[in-house]
Amino acid sequence: MTETSEETLKKIKSAEFAVNKNLFFICIVVTLITMVMALIDFFSRGAFASAKIGAFYIGVLFIYSIHKEMLRWLEEKKRERQGEYFVYSWIGLTVILYIIDFLTKGYFGYSSEGTPLETLNGITFITLEVGAIFVLSRLSKVIKISLEKR
Repeated sequence: MTETSEETLKKIKSAEFAVNKNLFFICIVVTLITMVMALIDFFSRGAFASAKIGAFYIGVLFIYSIHKEMLRWLEEKKRERQGEYFVYSWIGLTVILYIIDFLTKGYFGYSSEGTPLETLNGITFITLEVGAIFVLSRLSKVIKISLEKR
């Protein structure tokens, strides 16, 4: 008995949904690790080596986002809007750290030796990158909807 193309597509969608679920879990774990490292970096004022996980984190998030968009284009509609949580979390964390830095008159912007630190700039950059990935994902959704209406 041979499989129809519809059955094959259904199996592919099912497998890819399982992969996406795993990628989402990985993103949550890597996000939490990255945020904890950023917080330690910020509050320790340079006592630890600077966390260099940002590029890795953005790469993992990008892979998840691209895979999620692939599922959207395959018309898999399960578990929508998960990416927003990453954006909101990073924006919230960044704003809180800016407020803390402001209220402490820049205390966390300098090491105990008085050397300027780039921690808050690094966190800001990660937040903007997460936002950019989210916007690109939304753009892909708009393009898909526009093409479907034609």
